Amino acid sequence: MPEPLKRRLLAGERLRGGLLRMPADFLVELAGVAGLDFVLVDCEHGPADLGALQQHIQAAQARGIGVLVRVGHDEPALVLRVLDLGAEGIVVPHVDSADQARRAVRSAHYPPLGDRGFATYSRAGSFGAASIAGHLAASAETTLVVPMLETAAACTAASEIAAVDGVDALVVGPADLSVSMGLTGGAAEPAVRDAMGRAAAAARESGKPMLSIVGTREQAAAAPAGAVVFNLAHVLLGTFRELAAW
Repeated sequence: MPEPLKRRLLAGERLRGGLLRMPADFLVELAGVAGLDFVLVDCEHGPADLGALQQHIQAAQARGIGVLVRVGHDEPALVLRVLDLGAEGIVVPHVDSADQARRAVRSAHYPPLGDRGFATYSRAGSFGAASIAGHLAASAETTLVVPMLETAAACTAASEIAAVDGVDALVVGPADLSVSMGLTGGAAEPAVRDAMGRAAAAARESGKPMLSIVGTREQAAAAPAGAVVFNLAHVLLGTFRELAAW
């Protein structure tokens, strides 16, 4: 079994992943063949089909890479199900405060840290083969919780969000952040870059890594410490445009 993403990320390893939307099991396998460390399956802006998600998780595990899932805003029932299917963690969008971060942590963890419903007969519990104690310990050790900061207020509150027990990393959503500020240039806007910088500084000061959504190797090289997630739709669109112009 590969080393859990959480252990690698918190040990300071630079991880590389790919953001994708279902159906894309071929891309999941391709990411593993290419040597990426994980995929982030988007169930916020893409289909949240749990049957298809299970197949994507199985494809990733067969290739030895991890799976994170971006759930919807404040969806504890979906969080429970994607973790039961074997995802290693969740990215939770539109977290603006420490209280909202605590809600995300509670939905992802079993008591005493959270209030997630318990079962060992899920995929994550090896269909009942895991003991209660073993499943509790494994979940506590491997489950990643990553709040997504998508407003100026969230970036201002980044220190408080990062300090919440059970928050493992932070990620900024530059598109939502830009739109929430009344701007249309995304991360190219100076005000957006300033807000992202505040969030990254807060993560650094708290000792928490960042997940950075990027579209190019240059953006990945400039990203703060933590994990980079290549937006595969952006990467593929750029590649197809180059082919169409050839």
